[in-house]
Amino acid sequence: MPLFAQLGLATVITTITVVSHLLGLALLMRLVRDHHRRMSSHSSLVRDGLGVAGAAGGLFALHAAEIWLYAAVYALSGALGSFEEALYFSTSTYTTIGYGDVVLPRGWRVFGAIEGANGIILLGWSTAFFVSVVGRIRLMEIEARER
Repeated sequence: MPLFAQLGLATVITTITVVSHLLGLALLMRLVRDHHRRMSSHSSLVRDGLGVAGAAGGLFALHAAEIWLYAAVYALSGALGSFEEALYFSTSTYTTIGYGDVVLPRGWRVFGAIEGANGIILLGWSTAFFVSVVGRIRLMEIEARER
């Protein structure tokens, strides 16, 4: 695939993943807030544990969907031999592990590198979000005790 085609496709896929990540984080934030309100009569340990677990599970699902999107591009384009190979490559690239045992053909290398950059940014964003959620849950617990 020519360089400008790789850049164009990478721009489209990156835009999709960033927008879906933003929407997913907004939804997760709302779910955590609603969960805390609904569970106010339950033990704070159970309530907070479920809130944290739900946020972690939601983040995992968001990243899985984004990885699968990249894998679908590799598989449907024929850049990699099978969907399993595409999913494995996409996961190791998105997380910037990059084992190197599966590599893209020459015409896809820039696209693959951009997936790695996109993945590390989205993983960092999720880490910041998760720390914020845990802090918010802790703050709500303190406020509830003060009432």
